[in-house]
Amino acid sequence: MAPLAVTQPDLRTPLQHDAGIELPLIGGAMYPCSNPELVAAVSAAGGLGVVQPISLTYVHGHDFREGLHLIKRLAGGRPIGMNALIEQSSKSYRERMEAWITVALEEGVRFFITSLGNPAWVVRQVEQVGGFVYHDATELKWGAKGRDAGVHGLIAVNRNAGGHPGNRTPEALLDELSPLGLPVVAAGGAGDAAEFVRLMRMGYAGVQAGTRFIATTECRASEAYKEAIVASDPEDIVLTERITGVPVAVIRTPWVERTGLRAGPVARWMLRHRRTKHLMRTIYALRSLWQLKRASLDESGNHDYWQAGRSVEGVDAVEPVAAIIGRFRDALRAAAVAGA
Repeated sequence: MAPLAVTQPDLRTPLQHDAGIELPLIGGAMYPCSNPELVAAVSAAGGLGVVQPISLTYVHGHDFREGLHLIKRLAGGRPIGMNALIEQSSKSYRERMEAWITVALEEGVRFFITSLGNPAWVVRQVEQVGGFVYHDATELKWGAKGRDAGVHGLIAVNRNAGGHPGNRTPEALLDELSPLGLPVVAAGGAGDAAEFVRLMRMGYAGVQAGTRFIATTECRASEAYKEAIVASDPEDIVLTERITGVPVAVIRTPWVERTGLRAGPVARWMLRHRRTKHLMRTIYALRSLWQLKRASLDESGNHDYWQAGRSVEGVDAVEPVAAIIGRFRDALRAAAVAGA
């Protein structure tokens, strides 16, 4: 494994250079938890807050451009990023994503994280203004496709991640992706400062954390959701097909126990066939957008349908974002000094 990526206070990793940030830490985009205050708090504390467009508009009710203005103001002018989920879908969705990216570029966003699909068209658009695109990859095949599309870095989504996790360990995935010659950012498992430093010691250019930032005072998720993250252990995280048709990491709750983890037989059949796959995914997407929005914001706790990754192991309390990032920064500096 490579040595600690940051060995001196004035030596920046490629992620810090590309994103223009102080600390090599990304606050991962999360539906529906990426409210403006949370995104801005990550950037204001020295990391990179990443906007999730559907969360900003559909869940939290902001016009996209005005929402970016709000986030930039709350972040004190620090850089922010944007997540672009570019899976081949309907023509209207593609047009909407193109419009969001155009607005983001007009508003000064210069760092984009793409998920699914071929990111070549995003790279072409972003490079025109000197921006950078990193692409999600769970294995070598997707990393190579991103590289061939011209992306500037990879987000290595490992088996500890929330959302749609991969099936590799952080160590195995870095070994798999490193030969592509791009900066690689670890996504999954960074619930505390010790794990953040451990991932950086492996040779990652940075770390993306999501679950840790749900259990914060700035996140608008319900208190029941936040406390469930605090109370959970890695063994409580299970994979369900009931949200999107492909495995999603969630906390095992009574609701999850009742509904089961596998998609129904008709859904599984439709997802296996090319002509019906996109229709089934559209049905799942429309249903899950509503279900996850309701469950995540419902203060009653009756709808216990909560996404989270195995990084719950490092989450012991609901805290302000600045306190969490401060510990990450201090731990990385201490490790750099010790390794100098």
